Amino acid sequence: MQLNSLKKNGFKIHEGQITKQFISQGYRTACPKERAQEFMDLIENPKVDFLIATIGGFNSSSLLPYLDFKKIAQARKIISGYSDITSLHMGILTQASLSTFYGPAVIPTFGEWPEGFSESIASFKNLSSETKLNNYEIKPFKYWSNHFRNAFNSEWKTGKRKYHLNNGVKILNQGYAEAPIIIANLNTLCSLAGTKYFPDLKGKILLIEDEHASFTEEERALTHLKLLGVFDNIVGLIIGKPEILENKNAPFTYEDLIFEIVGKQNYPIVSQFDCGHTHPSHTLAQMLNVKIGATNENFNFEILEAAVCD
Repeated sequence: MQLNSLKKNGFKIHEGQITKQFISQGYRTACPKERAQEFMDLIENPKVDFLIATIGGFNSSSLLPYLDFKKIAQARKIISGYSDITSLHMGILTQASLSTFYGPAVIPTFGEWPEGFSESIASFKNLSSETKLNNYEIKPFKYWSNHFRNAFNSEWKTGKRKYHLNNGVKILNQGYAEAPIIIANLNTLCSLAGTKYFPDLKGKILLIEDEHASFTEEERALTHLKLLGVFDNIVGLIIGKPEILENKNAPFTYEDLIFEIVGKQNYPIVSQFDCGHTHPSHTLAQMLNVKIGATNENFNFEILEAAVCD
C-alpha cells in the first residue's frame, strides 16, 4: 500500500536489498554493517536521487561507523526521515557537511490509509523541489492528529482517524531569531552527546521533538542538554507536539516542565509545533536559514532560502 502511495505521488521506487527481501532479526532488519551497505548501495546507485527511511526505530546510530561520508557528500542526494533517523541526519551533517530533510518516512507518512498524509507530503515536495524558495512562511495546519491505530489488525484502515483543532504553538518566551536551524528527536540527539556526531549548536535555532513524552524521560533528556550547555548557546528553541504525552501524575504542564529546565532566556521558546510524530507534519532541512518571532499574540516562522539547488 505504501508503495502505491509513493507511485501516486510521482516517485519511481528502488528498494534496498534488505528492505526488498523483508529480512528480520527481531528488533532490527540486519546487522549494522549490512544495513550501512544497503544505505551506501543506494547512495552510489546513479538511478537513485532520493533516499527515504522506511520508518524510525532505535538503532540508526549503529550504522554511523560503517558509512562512507565522503561518498555521501559527493552524491548530494536528498535524504528524508525523522525520529531515530536523527542519528543519520546528525552524522551526515557533521561528517559530510550535507543538509538532509527532517521529513516523511514511508510507513507513517505514505502509509496512512488510503493515500498518505497529503499535507505532510505537500510540505516535503515543496521544500525538496522548489529551487527558488525564499521568504516562505510556515503556517500551522488547521487540524492535527496523534491518534494511534493498530497496524497488526484492520484498525489502521477501518478505524477513522481522530483529529483535533490546531490552536498553533504555545509561547513560552518571547523573542526574535534569524539563524540556521537544526532539527532532531530529543532522545536520539542526547544519545549522540560526547561523540563526533553531536552537532555544533552554538548560534543555531534548535527544534526538538519526541514520540513518547513521559515527564520522567523528558526531564532527564532536557536536563542532559542543559548540562551540556545547549540552552546557553542556541538562539531559539522550538519543541514539537509529542504523539504521546504522559505527565506521570505531575501537577504541572509539559510547558511548565520545559520552562523549569530551560529557564527564561533572551530568545524565543515555543512548544506544540507541527514537526515530528504527529500528523500532518512540516518538513524542514538541516541548517536551513530561518527567521522566527514570538510575541504573546503571534508566532511567525519564515524560511529564508531554498533547501535545494538546480
